[in-house]
Amino acid sequence: MGPLDGRLALVTGGTRGIGEAVALRLINMGARVIVTGRQSDGSAPAGCEYRAIDFDDLQATSGFALAMADEAPDILINNAGMNRLGPASDITLADYERLHRVNVLAPIALSRALVPSMRARAWGRIINIASIWSLRAISGRAAYASSKFGLDGFSAALAAEVAADGVLVNCVSPGFVDTELLRRVNTPEQIAALVAQVPMRRLAQASEIAAFVAWLASPENTYISGQNLPIDGGYTRT
Repeated sequence: MGPLDGRLALVTGGTRGIGEAVALRLINMGARVIVTGRQSDGSAPAGCEYRAIDFDDLQATSGFALAMADEAPDILINNAGMNRLGPASDITLADYERLHRVNVLAPIALSRALVPSMRARAWGRIINIASIWSLRAISGRAAYASSKFGLDGFSAALAAEVAADGVLVNCVSPGFVDTELLRRVNTPEQIAALVAQVPMRRLAQASEIAAFVAWLASPENTYISGQNLPIDGGYTRT
């Protein structure tokens, strides 16, 4: 018997990186897990179910949210996201809109759809994967940071609305995580420069993020809600 036996979890962007690690952790805890990806022929981590959805398509997102409401997950992990780097004035409004559709509006749509059934059961967990750039911002992060700050604000407000009904809502904000994507978009020299900024002098592992996310989603979390919790090796405190 696992602590999440009988629970259904939805993990967006759950085919790789942090999302995959979270999905596998929840499976090991006994949950039934649905993951999403953008590819129509995509595949899920072992033991998970796969659903294709492009969160850049607001109409498709709305339809997907309604379909998920019928399945009534107990746990929602909003992990799918995208990034766009560059000076604030160089990023087009279309790119800002795209980031906010994927990083903010999709989590809002799914949360709105799933909260009623969670409240009816008097139990639910929503964990929104934000970023250290929801806690601080630097040059070149205007588009991404604005979306993640927005996600944090939504999470805090929703938590205040639903906590009395047994639904706990939090953000988890990873720092620099050793994923395939990070290594693909950064040179070894750039990665070394990132590591040098982290007090622990290493990248996080996706499994470390997943362990905390899974705990927040579990029955052991009974009193943490409305928080934005960094996992960053001390970076945001320097």
